[in-house]
Amino acid sequence: MGLHGFCSADTSDPFWDWNRTWYTTKPDFTQCFQNTVLVWLPCLYLWICAPLYLLYLRSHDHGYIRMSHINRAKTAVGLLLWIICWADVFFSFWERSYGSNVLAPVHLISPTMLGFTMLLATLLIQYERMKGVQSSGVMLLYWLLALLCATVTFGSKISRALDQPLTVSVWRYTTFYTYYALLLVSLCLSCLTDQLPLFSEAVKDSNPCPERGANFLSRITFWWITRLMVTGYRRPLEEKDLWSLNSADRSHKVVPELVGRWNVECQKVKRTEQRTLYSPREAPPSEGKEGRAVESEVLIVKAQKAKEPSLFWALCLTFGPYFLISCLYKIIQDILMFVGPEILRLLIRFVNNSSAPSWHGYFYTALLFICTCVQSLILQKYFHVCFVSGMRLRTAIIGAVYRKALVISSEARRTSTVGEIVNLMSVDAQRFMDLITYINMIWSAPLQVVLALYFLWQNLGPSVLAGVAVMVLMVPINAVIAMKTKTYQVAQMKSKDSRIKLMNEMLNGIKVLKLYAWELAFKDKVSKIRESELQVLKKAAYLGAVSTFTWICAPFLVALSTFAVYVLIDEHNVLDAQKAFVSLALFNILRFPLNMLPMVISSMVQASVSLKRLRVFLSHAELQEDGVDHKAAVGTSHSVSIVDGVFSWSRAESPTLKRLNVCIPEGSLVAVVGHVGSGKSSLLSALLGEMDKLEGSVAVKGSVAYVPQQAWIQNATLRENIMFGQESREAWYQRVVEACALQPDLEILPAGDETEIGEKGVNLSGGQKQRVSLARAVYCERDVYLLDDPLSAVDAHVGKHIFEQVVGPQGLLKDKTRVLVTHGLSYLPQADLILVLVEGEVSEMGSYQHLMATEGAFAEFQRTYAAVEHADHDETVPTSGTKASEGCSAAAPAGPEVSRVSKPGQTGEEDKVPGKKAKQAEGGKLTEADKASTGRVKLSVFGSYLKAIGVLLSCVSLLMFLAQHLGSLSSNYWLSLWTDDPVVNGTQPNRRMRLGVYGALGLFQGLAVFGYSLSGSIGGILASRCLHQSMLYDVLRSPMSFFERTPSGNLVNRFAKEIDTIDSLIPSIIKMFMGSMFNVVGSCIIILIATPLVAIIIPFLGVLYFFVQRFYVASSRQLKRLESVSRSPIYTHFNETLLGTSVIRAFGEQERFICESDQRVDLNQKAYYPGIVANRSPNSLCSLAPGSPHRSPGPHTGPRVPTQAPGSPHRSPGPHTGPLSSPCQWLCVCRWLAVRLEFVGNCIVSFAALFAVVARESLSPGIMGLSISYALQLTASLTWLVRMSSEVETNIVAVERVKEYSDTEKEAEWKQEPSRLPPGWPTDGCIDIRGLGLRYRPDLDLAIRNITLVINRGEKVGIVGRTGAGKSSLTLALFRIIEASEGHIFIDGVDIALLGLHELRSRITIIPQDPVLFSGSLRMNLDPFDCYSDEEVWRALELSHLQSFVSGLPNKLSHECSEGGENLSVGQRQLLCLARALLRKTKILVLDEATAAVDMETDNLIQSTIRSQFEDCTVLTIAHRLNTVMDYTRILVLDKGEMAEFDAPHNLLAQRGAFYKMAKDAGLV
Repeated sequence: MGLHGFCSADTSDPFWDWNRTWYTTKPDFTQCFQNTVLVWLPCLYLWICAPLYLLYLRSHDHGYIRMSHINRAKTAVGLLLWIICWADVFFSFWERSYGSNVLAPVHLISPTMLGFTMLLATLLIQYERMKGVQSSGVMLLYWLLALLCATVTFGSKISRALDQPLTVSVWRYTTFYTYYALLLVSLCLSCLTDQLPLFSEAVKDSNPCPERGANFLSRITFWWITRLMVTGYRRPLEEKDLWSLNSADRSHKVVPELVGRWNVECQKVKRTEQRTLYSPREAPPSEGKEGRAVESEVLIVKAQKAKEPSLFWALCLTFGPYFLISCLYKIIQDILMFVGPEILRLLIRFVNNSSAPSWHGYFYTALLFICTCVQSLILQKYFHVCFVSGMRLRTAIIGAVYRKALVISSEARRTSTVGEIVNLMSVDAQRFMDLITYINMIWSAPLQVVLALYFLWQNLGPSVLAGVAVMVLMVPINAVIAMKTKTYQVAQMKSKDSRIKLMNEMLNGIKVLKLYAWELAFKDKVSKIRESELQVLKKAAYLGAVSTFTWICAPFLVALSTFAVYVLIDEHNVLDAQKAFVSLALFNILRFPLNMLPMVISSMVQASVSLKRLRVFLSHAELQEDGVDHKAAVGTSHSVSIVDGVFSWSRAESPTLKRLNVCIPEGSLVAVVGHVGSGKSSLLSALLGEMDKLEGSVAVKGSVAYVPQQAWIQNATLRENIMFGQESREAWYQRVVEACALQPDLEILPAGDETEIGEKGVNLSGGQKQRVSLARAVYCERDVYLLDDPLSAVDAHVGKHIFEQVVGPQGLLKDKTRVLVTHGLSYLPQADLILVLVEGEVSEMGSYQHLMATEGAFAEFQRTYAAVEHADHDETVPTSGTKASEGCSAAAPAGPEVSRVSKPGQTGEEDKVPGKKAKQAEGGKLTEADKASTGRVKLSVFGSYLKAIGVLLSCVSLLMFLAQHLGSLSSNYWLSLWTDDPVVNGTQPNRRMRLGVYGALGLFQGLAVFGYSLSGSIGGILASRCLHQSMLYDVLRSPMSFFERTPSGNLVNRFAKEIDTIDSLIPSIIKMFMGSMFNVVGSCIIILIATPLVAIIIPFLGVLYFFVQRFYVASSRQLKRLESVSRSPIYTHFNETLLGTSVIRAFGEQERFICESDQRVDLNQKAYYPGIVANRSPNSLCSLAPGSPHRSPGPHTGPRVPTQAPGSPHRSPGPHTGPLSSPCQWLCVCRWLAVRLEFVGNCIVSFAALFAVVARESLSPGIMGLSISYALQLTASLTWLVRMSSEVETNIVAVERVKEYSDTEKEAEWKQEPSRLPPGWPTDGCIDIRGLGLRYRPDLDLAIRNITLVINRGEKVGIVGRTGAGKSSLTLALFRIIEASEGHIFIDGVDIALLGLHELRSRITIIPQDPVLFSGSLRMNLDPFDCYSDEEVWRALELSHLQSFVSGLPNKLSHECSEGGENLSVGQRQLLCLARALLRKTKILVLDEATAAVDMETDNLIQSTIRSQFEDCTVLTIAHRLNTVMDYTRILVLDKGEMAEFDAPHNLLAQRGAFYKMAKDAGLV
């Protein structure tokens, strides 16, 4: 029968007729086509989509939506449409029965098919409601398709009714118009959003993300974000404006998936290894007695490479399925890309063909508009999927690294410094995020190349092979550049790691740097690392210039070689406008994949480096799960037992603890004693499972609490530090605070226990930190308490109070098992069991009486030192309100903030009354969160950046830019003249001359590009060097109060992220901004010359673009700032966790810390998510090169945007934790912006084509081609200009943040010029203090006042007093850590206020309470300036009793100290600080509770060393143990910031004043 018979009984209605459809001034489709294709097309769409859609809905249940008015309306309209279709079918049957004409089958089949489809659509609407779908894209597209098809029929029916009124069937026309109206209603209804499903998360959420509830159109155009943009335009956005994350993007959903998949991979590898190593072999029958013996033989396999678990595969399984959607979008976008040049070809052919009907031109214009709009929307959806995948990937990696860090073994922990682990979170996670956005180019680029070559062959024939040959030659060049880039990147990464690590340590030990005047030595160390980093950047800049040169010259050479071969092989080959412009559009498409491919490959190489780093870290050995058995001890009377225990910190080293056999009965108090380095702390670590158990077994009954030797304090309130995540029990809390002698401290803290404690407890003294740490353990009520010398940092009387109230037989913990490491001999008689450790072995064990009776080493040691520490046990325990707090503010590591904590209490007596706590929480606030600045970036910021580059270099770059763009304009104009050359006898006579000039202009352009690329990159490096140096100097010149207020995470973030932005991003973004600006100006000039008509729309366009840019930048900039600010807390918290892992594990609080980290990551992603929707879509040059004519069909052989290629320096691997960081993401822009700007751009394209169609009679093809091309190019350039200006402003914030520290308060000058010091000062060490008073902040009262005293040459003065008495304030005044508010201090007659800080601090020495070491050699830690000879260093070590220890080390003085000196015991670190003092040997020595962490014997050695070596020096000692200062010349007693007593010790005791009371409390009288 065929289609003709199917459509009409008499075959009078053909299926297709060209004369009716195309070659006519009034086009129309045939009736047959309308009744078949236009009806079946929407039906086929829905029937194909329905099964897949139903499966999707079944697996994605969002809840149940109750029947609403919208849903009822949708269902009713669907049923009406179904009824109309069936009415048509029944009418056809009726017609067939009663009508005279034979009815064609199409009138029955098409309405039946449509009827079933409408029924399916109605059922789908209901099923969607039951599955919680608020707005359906599938259904909206169906109604749209049905309406479009019906619209063609609608127009045709109207024209037929007007032309042939007699052929009209009233019934069919009535039903069709009703059907059409209902389709329109259905489409409108499907644009609306239904109500929220029941029990939806969004109902509970205070600020849910509007994306879930947005309708389909809103989602594809990103309209749902507009409200946020409007808010951002009216006022700066704040954190409360940000939406909650979608549940699929949150850490609790994403991280467990990846961790689970990774664990499966690890298990696979373990199973494989076990199968390989042990292979059972049956013994021959003769060998076995039974003939069936089986022996398991260990095969010695050849040293084959162990199989590694695949992190890549785990990532693919976790994120692959969602990411695959982007591949679908990419295929569609790639195909649509080639529609543009084809339509351009048709347009030029139409303009040349004067006989073509004019509607053809309008049709091409409309088609161009539709295709470009669809392409824009699909491209933006593609990037949206990519970015969300990247965001989830980053979340998962950060979560996985954090979780691993909590279980990593101590041996593995040594191989990764804090800095390196933080880099895994920031840099490597970011690298994956960057790669995800354009990894599809791996398959997309070859596809684009093949398609482009196919169309080029169609256009120019075999000549195109010349161009292909040039491209193939460029591949190895790009490959070499990519490989070199990788080498540079690894080198730069290494430098960056070590620089950040060193900065981290410097910031952690900043107080020590200041006290020793070591800032310059460490500044030089950082600068040296930075210099090597910049050298690598410079090499990369040269490489970048070469690659930019090839990036620009390659497409030009391809075009030149192709055109040259085309016109020279046959003189009849004429280069006309159609061939030239369409070929150039295709070459521009080719440029993108060819240049992206090497970039993507090199980025994949970078990502593989990151993948390896992550895999190595995640594969590290974990703590032995069976290290400590908590079940074995159940049912026994022993709380702790170790049987034949051998423990080591690393399996590579010899054991630290050997042959341990210890049984501790439940509820007993065990004291562990021994010399420094004998393994006391290691024993506790072994009980916690922190060490490698090589042999034996360990059993601990019940839960554990641990108090480390160096208290770990969180950056939280004091109350939160004590409660440590436990539920609040007020009565118990008060008892704990009372017992731990914290009540007096709460009285003087600005906001009581709500006072915020700074990072690492900066605003607490050593004693306070230790007591908070103890209070935390007591509050948590555990079964076993491991106490690592918690009483060392407190005064004797406070120690006694704590022992009796907490640890001792009558204390709060009397029923618990307590293992107490101690150097305090007075506590030993009350211990149930004493363990004596010598070199990692238990030498003696037993009760106090038993050990004394055996007359061993312990008894002898005890007799020697018991007299020294004799305590009067009959003394009443001091009450916490009066005497219980020790003078530990002396230990406050960082001057100014001590005040914040301990001084406000002195403002008036009423503050001391416990009942009157009129304290505000604000007073307790200490650290300043990283604030996001608001509003536009000031011009001064741009000024300071240009100043950092240099005026000359800036001018050179500008001239090079100008030259390049002049070259580009000239070559394009020249090409248009060439295509207009008259054809004589089928040839163009001047073609050789045209070709030569065209080539020369291209070469000139390439050289200019090389010049500006080089000058721009070098300028960027000079600027980043200058800015880094000034920030480093500014930070080091800041006073201590600055470091207490500013979390180290913020500072590290500045040195890592912001400096990386300045190194890498800003130079390239400025280059692109300049390029697009010149493009816009050039384009306007050419267009105005060629087609003055276009001038009508240029001003309108300018105003619109300016408004969009201002509207968009306001939100974009602020989102970037919020994202940057919320990033620091992730790393600050991670840093804090790494320092306290042993405490967190001991208390079993891992889950709580994981939740806290996840929350911080989610908070950061909350600011990032609107950013990627509103902010960033790395159109990866797509918006420039690849496109449809509106993007780049023009004759621009140079690029519109000078873009860096693979080797560019700004692809450095630094911690770009921000969202802009990779070759594609330099071009990051906003999807919200892109959809709107590209829509306007698409309108402009259509206008340009329209003007060409209207004025086709008066324009020559060449000038017209040039005009259209530039009109199309102008949109891309303007869009790019908006994006780049936003990027410049968004990223220049990094300079603003770096310059921020130049305006903060600074210390006095380091050196005074000229120096006023007499040579060798101070020669005597006389200290004369006159009327000294100081305050910590202008708004506080004086912390110490009216101090007047004279300390003579060589005197030894002890400084004592209660907490808050001002002991440490006095020493801080001496070092000018805090400047005196009134009065003067003279040393040898010189007023120290007139000296440079380094002149003062380098000539007096302090041994601080916290022994701080830096990673590096022992020698560097003793003498960073290399001022002393090796002999002098060894002599200092000998006097500080470290010579035998250091001589025993394999590398002696070159022994590497780990970060913070963690591979030395606290006591050894303290002795190293003594060695520093002995090396400097200045006339004045200050001891700040320097012997708190060492045992009695070592303390005695130190004291004797100080007495002999500093005999002729003036020594000031802040003392806890009064016995250490009883033989001093004089004692200074401070009380409430004033001098209470100052005399020789025996005189003070005779006076029976404050000192006598303290001595009596300590049992010394």
